Amino acid sequence: MPLGARFRVGPDGVAGTNFALWAGGAESVDLCLFDEQGNETRCPLTELTHEIWHGFVPGVRPGTRYGYRVHGRWDPWTGARWNAAKLLLDPYARAVDGSFTLPSEVYGHVRDWPQQHVADTVRDDRDSAPFVPKGVVVHDDDDWVDDRRPKTPWADSVIYELHVRGFTRLHPDIPPELRGTYAGLAHPAAVGHLKRLGVTAVELLPVHQFAHEDHLLRRGLRNYWGYNSIGYFAPHAGYSASGTAGQQVGEFKRMVHALHDAGIEVILDVVYNHTAEAGELGPMLSLRGIDNRGYYRLQADARRYADYTGCGNTLHVVQPQVLRLITDSLRYWVTEMGVDGFRFDLAAALARSMHDVDMLSPFLAVIAQDPVLRRVKLIAEPWDVGNGGYQVGAFPPLWTEWNDRYRDAVRDFWRGALPDVRDLGYRLTGSSDLYAWGGRRPYASVNFVTAHDGFTLRDLVSYEQKHNEANGEGNRDGTHDNRAWNCGAEGETDDPGVNALRRRQLRNLLTTLLLSTGVPMLVAGDEMGRTQRGNNNAYCQDNEVSWLDWSLLEQPEWRGLTELTARVLALRHTHPVLRRRAFFSGRAQAPDGLRDLAWFTREGKEMTERDWYAPAAALGLYLSGRDIPGRDARGEQVSDDSFLTILHAGGAPTGFTLPGPPWATTYELLLDTSLEDQTAAPGTLHPGGTALTVPGRAVLLLRVRA
Repeated sequence: MPLGARFRVGPDGVAGTNFALWAGGAESVDLCLFDEQGNETRCPLTELTHEIWHGFVPGVRPGTRYGYRVHGRWDPWTGARWNAAKLLLDPYARAVDGSFTLPSEVYGHVRDWPQQHVADTVRDDRDSAPFVPKGVVVHDDDDWVDDRRPKTPWADSVIYELHVRGFTRLHPDIPPELRGTYAGLAHPAAVGHLKRLGVTAVELLPVHQFAHEDHLLRRGLRNYWGYNSIGYFAPHAGYSASGTAGQQVGEFKRMVHALHDAGIEVILDVVYNHTAEAGELGPMLSLRGIDNRGYYRLQADARRYADYTGCGNTLHVVQPQVLRLITDSLRYWVTEMGVDGFRFDLAAALARSMHDVDMLSPFLAVIAQDPVLRRVKLIAEPWDVGNGGYQVGAFPPLWTEWNDRYRDAVRDFWRGALPDVRDLGYRLTGSSDLYAWGGRRPYASVNFVTAHDGFTLRDLVSYEQKHNEANGEGNRDGTHDNRAWNCGAEGETDDPGVNALRRRQLRNLLTTLLLSTGVPMLVAGDEMGRTQRGNNNAYCQDNEVSWLDWSLLEQPEWRGLTELTARVLALRHTHPVLRRRAFFSGRAQAPDGLRDLAWFTREGKEMTERDWYAPAAALGLYLSGRDIPGRDARGEQVSDDSFLTILHAGGAPTGFTLPGPPWATTYELLLDTSLEDQTAAPGTLHPGGTALTVPGRAVLLLRVRA
């Protein structure tokens, strides 16, 4: 212990590397070392302790490339798929050198066997070593300094989802050799944009070492998003500007340091539910050849894999060694790489016990009691593709969740498709119907309108149908349920009226998201009108379709959208009533009858039960800043201004009577999304009780004046 390859000086003063690999059921294990010319030296690991094959090899220093050959039975009918002809990547490798091109030699079975229905049972004895990447021994150069972490409270967090490569690939102020890399994201030009926006955390699409799927390589495409992991300890080598012989580790750490110095946390999108080895007809890269039955969930017919992910396989998290692999990986990224949290892809698959999703599952129990992991940010994508996999609102305390019900309600409201506003009311105020149990707080809801998967925000108001032809799958991939409205024309248009309406809808959607209670998540480029040309599943588009087009900031209409985003985020940061740590009670907090939350109709009257069930294009949301639950850093009661937000999704202007006393005597207009020019606050004063004309399709934010 620890598992993996760890360079150290032995008790006799001799430097070398200790190698340790769990391979339950294996008959023997060979460590394979490679020199610069690719020549292989095999060293049998003769020490076996608790199913861990291990040994200290003197003279092996950082930068050495290595892999394993694991010997055992070939019996696919019982799930045994050992094949020592295949070089295997160490699951604990902390750096990977080389790329996965997936020729037929890297498959444990004869891929081109004429009878494909039994091809996975015919062993391929060709050597795969010349065709697969190798692990790299890494030097433990330093320990992470914990006090450099921003440690932003959940309620104050604003998440910005970005792709390491796509965010900087076209940035004109970043040196060309750094674009698309960890060093590029650490560059002051990239960090400066994040600071100006006011986000507090970046959520990086997968940066674990991943492989490209065979069906993409055959079509000349690549896996761009990276949801196809094969190395849970290694930063993806393709994002390194400094080298792939271990240099990627230091480059990643320097990126994290640069973001932390700017007050920005780093959250990793992690894929522990499946690996790049796919189903029984997939390649043999690592876990399948180490112990197929130990690492993967198999069906009753042990040739087949249980697939709760839609990717061919599912890791068997109930198995102790798999649980250890995942938790060791998580702790490594926190303690040695400095990250601040994780977003778990298809987290429901990790919460399954033997079959069903179980919120008392070993994985969730281990996370809850782990002294390192229970202190970092934990975000669940609370669903998978198996039966009973949709679990929004069901994850236990400590966890936050992507709230797709927020996404759907806000999209439907602004396209005029909500039958009533009951659901919208819950979503705008923290989704208490989903999260007000077990001590959970409003920040358990990660609110989003768009994510990497689906339309960009600009495409959401420009297309009603997906246009994924470039993916080469006959436009069958990607969701059909976009809840989008193209504002009168499909795709790009020269119609000035349509384009003006689209920009207004973008302002409405962004403003709604950033003023809602909960944790807002923005997608990189939405604040500047990024488009994917109608592609709602650009997972294989490593090109200008997916890369951020920074030239948009040179166009006034899109630069204005960025400025509006920063301005609303600054308001959110300044006013604690917009980022509450406790749910609203809806009850009077003082004898004057003023409540912490109230809803109003266009007539300026509080909404009744009947109003919630009626179609409504306009409603008012009043947030009282008086007597906010909680205390500040000095133990003082938190108080703030009060605000009235008016949301009007109808196309025509409407009258809206501003609530009078006790709610307010005077209101100051801070924000009007109907205006193209958002460089200055409107600032107009309106007495309470007067009728205000609200433009069609607009959000108005008014502050109560004392």
